[in-house]
Amino acid sequence: MQPQAPPVPPRTSKPEPRGLGDIPIKVVYLAGASLATVLAVLLVFVAFSGDVPVNQEQPEDVVAVAPVPSSATPSATPSPTASESPIVLPPVPESKKFPTLSGKAAKVTGTITDKNTGIKYPRLGSPWKARDFPPFSVAQRIGKVAIPHTVIGSAKYPGDAPDKKPSSNADYRAIATEAARWTIRTQYPKGATLAWTASQKNPVGKGWTLGYKVTYTFDGKQQVAQAMVTVVEVGRTKPTLLMASVPETDKERWRDLSTIVKQVRPL
Repeated sequence: MQPQAPPVPPRTSKPEPRGLGDIPIKVVYLAGASLATVLAVLLVFVAFSGDVPVNQEQPEDVVAVAPVPSSATPSATPSPTASESPIVLPPVPESKKFPTLSGKAAKVTGTITDKNTGIKYPRLGSPWKARDFPPFSVAQRIGKVAIPHTVIGSAKYPGDAPDKKPSSNADYRAIATEAARWTIRTQYPKGATLAWTASQKNPVGKGWTLGYKVTYTFDGKQQVAQAMVTVVEVGRTKPTLLMASVPETDKERWRDLSTIVKQVRPL
């Protein structure tokens, strides 16, 4: 009887590494989801890294917001749609001094320098606050966001630039008239009408200012607002727009419009 051969010792070599196909599918899904989350966070930071306001100098506590979106603004001579009645304005006076409105003027606490649009004008104290308010580049507001607004805002003129730079007071007056028409369409309840209270050349530089009283129906009651628009030549074909509107619910602030009109300037 032959002796039995000793048993073969077990293999001690390391197992071969598994390939991608050997990894459980659950692990693959978890890794992919984690990677997608990280990429999404990175994209959010990249997309909004340019939203830090750079429009204002540090001493001025104002808020820079989105400029007038080209896809949402009417042209300089807007055409109503089939369901929209044209806004008919009364003839504009060639010259009419801005009135001294009632109320008590707010304290001027500084100057808003809107580098995006190329103008500067007074920054008013309480109850005015600088807040986000598209389509304006800079806006001072009172109260909540609800039509009709109490607002002072500067923006690039809504609509397309004219074929050539305006050259006369009549040109700027016509442009200001269309700006007033734009405010009636966008800042007041439907059916609002206006009566001109002022029509005058800007105190400094080229441009024109129009004042007007707006009559509208709100909550079933007829109400009024005092408003103004100023177009300012800023070295471009398209001028800059400064507008303000104060409904009668804030009529103690009507005098602030006179402050703005007197001190708006190109940079």
